[in-house]
Amino acid sequence: MDLSYENLHPLMVECAAEAARVAHGVRAEQLTEPSHCTGWDVRTLVNHWVLYTSHGLEHRALRKPLPEELTGRDFTAEPGWAEAYAEQLRRAVAAWEKPDVWEGEVDLGQGTLPADELASMVIKEMAVHGWDVAVATGQHYEISEEAARLILHVVEKHGDLYRQYDGFADPVPVADDAGVFTRALALSGRKPKLAH
Repeated sequence: MDLSYENLHPLMVECAAEAARVAHGVRAEQLTEPSHCTGWDVRTLVNHWVLYTSHGLEHRALRKPLPEELTGRDFTAEPGWAEAYAEQLRRAVAAWEKPDVWEGEVDLGQGTLPADELASMVIKEMAVHGWDVAVATGQHYEISEEAARLILHVVEKHGDLYRQYDGFADPVPVADDAGVFTRALALSGRKPKLAH
């Protein structure tokens, strides 16, 4: 899989736009409802999504650790949180616009990852958790075939790592002719039939 700036940055832009759209569709009364992510209600899921795919993405580009005040913040408690998330996504994506940001390693505090590899993993987070939020709030979720191929690549490559940290459940069987994104979701332990 080509993880170059030229290939990945447009997919980052696409998945960020879809994340912002889904966030705007979340109603306040849905935040206390359960999600299909074990032990997480919609609020917990959304806060995780907002933290790592917007603030985390920007801080990784800048090679700065996430401030502690962000990691414990309830973004959904703030008026206009969805618009704030959309704006933070724009800043994060802009921080990755320079090709040299994609070079070298990013310090994660417990080891490092190549910048392009990390970027691909955060795009996966945008898409998979975007789907999680869409399903939990009765929305449709859609990405391009190219973006879906990237998500499948990341899930195949890093699935065991995510399972170590309870990020993925065991793979779910799907039909042989299932679409690329459906296969990625199933491989991450999600049940694509939940989709609206």
